Amino acid sequence: MQVQKITAAGINYTGKLLKNKRVLKCLEKISEHGTSFSAGTSLLLSLTLRPISIFSTPDTEKENKQYAAANSICSGLIKFGMVEAVALPIEYAVKKIDKNPAKFLNAETLKKHPINSKSYKLMTQVLKLSTGFLTAVPKSMLTLALIPVIMDNLFFRHKKNTHQEEKISDIKQQNINFTGRISDKIAKGLGKILDNKSFQNFAKKYENKDKDVAKHITAGTDILLTTSFAYQTNKSKKIKENRKKALIYNNIIGTAITLIGGYGIDNLAKNKTNKFIEKFKKINAGDVKLQKYIEGINILRPALIFAGIYYGILPIISTYTAEKVDKFIEKRSKNN
Repeated sequence: MQVQKITAAGINYTGKLLKNKRVLKCLEKISEHGTSFSAGTSLLLSLTLRPISIFSTPDTEKENKQYAAANSICSGLIKFGMVEAVALPIEYAVKKIDKNPAKFLNAETLKKHPINSKSYKLMTQVLKLSTGFLTAVPKSMLTLALIPVIMDNLFFRHKKNTHQEEKISDIKQQNINFTGRISDKIAKGLGKILDNKSFQNFAKKYENKDKDVAKHITAGTDILLTTSFAYQTNKSKKIKENRKKALIYNNIIGTAITLIGGYGIDNLAKNKTNKFIEKFKKINAGDVKLQKYIEGINILRPALIFAGIYYGILPIISTYTAEKVDKFIEKRSKNN
């Protein structure tokens, strides 16, 4: 009898938590600002947990650790800056469409894909999350441009650097505008994309695969970003030649392990998440924002899993392995 009371109390508490207004509001915000949530999480962890993990790596040269940590800091800062410049306007434009769909979408689109439908949510989720993919190349370029500045100011402050002003001006010349007004023009442009028949057919076909969209777009973005960064690093004249390969290997190994581990853990967690979502649907049945809450859960799950792998244990493995691979290849080339 006592066990039944405890179990009932647990179920009742869980039900109240899943109906909690603050919890639901957080899920709604994550749904509306998925890219911002991802960038904010990345910024926090890239400035704290990842550098700590990198400097905890045993049997690794100090300067290789410094370059890896500088890369982490720069990547987090640039990613967040890109979100402010590109992703936020897209997210707010989508919110405008959600509030007044008749103003931006064709009547036929609204009939086939109402704003609370899974297909519509899938289309808008793709639009919001794809900004990370589209900005991957310029992000890698800016990250690489900022690394020497971080190295000089954070790790090599005691050394005189006559090229300091030149490096700072290189970044300024990129002319990225981080402010920018949200206008109806963006919403109208996105409305045309949402009205596109091919895009609608894609959404209809994969509307039941919405749980995997955030994961696949994140993976594609990471692959493009790593490829671009490796190419730019190899061409860079501002990264020391004897540190380039270790930095490139660090990124490639890190991305590979993150994707393999992330997909594996996410697949294991998916069944439990599906059960949780079904329970969540029953508890919040009738709520007009239910689909948004679910979208928030589907963004939150892979974001936390990938972030936990990428910023926690992985930096120690990738930093250590990258240096060993670099020295092994260098030794082989000398022997040959």
